Amino acid sequence: MILYVTSNKAKISVKDNTFVIEEGDLIRSVPAETLDSVLLFGKTELTHSCIRNLLIRGIPVTFLSSKGEYFGRLMSTSHSNIARIKKQIACTADTDLRMKMAKQFVCNKIKNQTVVLRAYQRTHKKKLDDVFTQLRRAAANAVSAENEESLMGYEGIASRSYFQGLSSIIHPDFRFSGRTRRPPKDAFNSMLSLGYTLLLYEFVSVIESQGLSAYAGFLHKDRVNHPTLASDLMEEWRAVIVDRVALSLVLGREISIDSFVLDEETGGVRLDNTAMRKFLTKLEMKMKTNTNYLQNQMAPMSFRKAIGHQVTSLVRVIEDRDPDLYNAMVIR
Repeated sequence: MILYVTSNKAKISVKDNTFVIEEGDLIRSVPAETLDSVLLFGKTELTHSCIRNLLIRGIPVTFLSSKGEYFGRLMSTSHSNIARIKKQIACTADTDLRMKMAKQFVCNKIKNQTVVLRAYQRTHKKKLDDVFTQLRRAAANAVSAENEESLMGYEGIASRSYFQGLSSIIHPDFRFSGRTRRPPKDAFNSMLSLGYTLLLYEFVSVIESQGLSAYAGFLHKDRVNHPTLASDLMEEWRAVIVDRVALSLVLGREISIDSFVLDEETGGVRLDNTAMRKFLTKLEMKMKTNTNYLQNQMAPMSFRKAIGHQVTSLVRVIEDRDPDLYNAMVIR
């Protein structure tokens, strides 16, 4: 399980193989053997024995501000595999292999965006013919792209069309003009930014647990302090997980526009504490939901477990230098 702590006055300790979370008068406990990772929002105190126990057990801790901004991570280095990382870096330097993997990430992302948008378009009876035409063209062009720059250009066209379609479907209070980030300028984008950040570092944990580096990718260009491989792998999942969670909250009227706060200092919009808890609860429910969407999947598994299988398939790609071994996440 994932432990989310959103209180600014929380303290986490460990006692008899159980993590104890104190939030004022509220005390709850989590058996250590059930805990997969910890996400802390705001100012939470970890005791020394708690930190040591987390490191020994290989349970990563992600630190975020109360607004959901990423600060850093605490994680054991026990899974480091330098031989595998060297192979990974060699693969990312192989122009042909890198381009084949990059095309898979982009094409699968566009396929998933199209399926998600079409499902909501049918339900809400919106006419989006122009949007779907743009998505089809972008997908076809991505397949035949000759270089990374043009590939990313087609990905950008598809994303702009996709978000245009999403905005036309949701309640007018939540409509937005394209994707905005750092900071997000509207309520819907604030949910997307939070969800993408959490999903990104979920991937970082899985990638590093399998002996790879999250910082050597195929699609995204290298940037200081940016986990490009995690960004690559999560592309297929953005619409499937995060966008669907945000859409479900808005279209199901589980969250209102009054649950968002304008940050006067940055001009950004963020979720208030109640909205944050609703979003985290919904996201965690989604991650636990069983799916049959992973290619070559033999039995239903949770989205979280499917991420692990996806990364495992990438390990095989790297070990054998064969992009056809990649197990993509493509919904139907």
